[in-house]
Amino acid sequence: MDTTWFIIGIGAGMVATVPVLLWLLRRATTRAREAEGEARHSQRLAELGAMTGGLAHEIKNPLSTVGLNAELLQEDLAQLDIDADERDRLVRRVETLHREVDRLRGILTDFLEFAGRIKLDIHRQDVRGIVEDLGDFYHPQCDQAGVLLRSDLCDSPAWANVDEGMLKQALLNLMLNAVQAMSASDDEGRPSELIMRVQVNDDQVEIQVVDTGPGIPADAREEIFHPYVSGRKGGTGLGLPTARRIVEEHGGRLSVESEPGRGTAFTIRLPMVNA
Repeated sequence: MDTTWFIIGIGAGMVATVPVLLWLLRRATTRAREAEGEARHSQRLAELGAMTGGLAHEIKNPLSTVGLNAELLQEDLAQLDIDADERDRLVRRVETLHREVDRLRGILTDFLEFAGRIKLDIHRQDVRGIVEDLGDFYHPQCDQAGVLLRSDLCDSPAWANVDEGMLKQALLNLMLNAVQAMSASDDEGRPSELIMRVQVNDDQVEIQVVDTGPGIPADAREEIFHPYVSGRKGGTGLGLPTARRIVEEHGGRLSVESEPGRGTAFTIRLPMVNA
């Protein structure tokens, strides 16, 4: 008898061919191996994350000591009885050392925030109030950078379940990125504006951060969300990836639209909840 068509019983009233059973067995075995491989991969990522986080913490401690000693050395040099030009040269060198220590400390801080586990403290809030508070907070920095900050808030409440502090951090990262992009732009003929917009669209709350900066080339619009990709000298490249991660932890999405030479709009979309 051809085994291809050999029928065997499976339980009461159920039948299957031998090839089908063999295929099901192979598929179950393959899925089990894939699941085992994914579990090992996840465990290795967790171990790697714990190791790199611990390493960053270990680096921060001696780095703080270096920074403190650089400050003390700078004070001692300022009072040293030597030739003024020589003293100024040594002071400048120590100032450079101090700046680099601060830069490394900032890199480590950004890395720990990005690599760390995000724990949200969710509450139902009208995000218009959050955006308004953040605008009041960031207004002086915009004035200092020569950027006009404007708010465009919808008339009706925009309720969403959010962690206020984390959402503010995500928005602040977007605002910092926008102001830095406009400050670095060579186009002095166009006014620098930063617009914070909140609107309700169907079942979503949309928060936009819009700038009139140089824009982002089409082939770089997804790349900017990758860690350590930065178009700014001295930037860590973690601000935008951190913002996207925070938004996604809220069950939302962060997208970007841009036109080179005209500006960029980052849009956060969050699920809307009833009042």
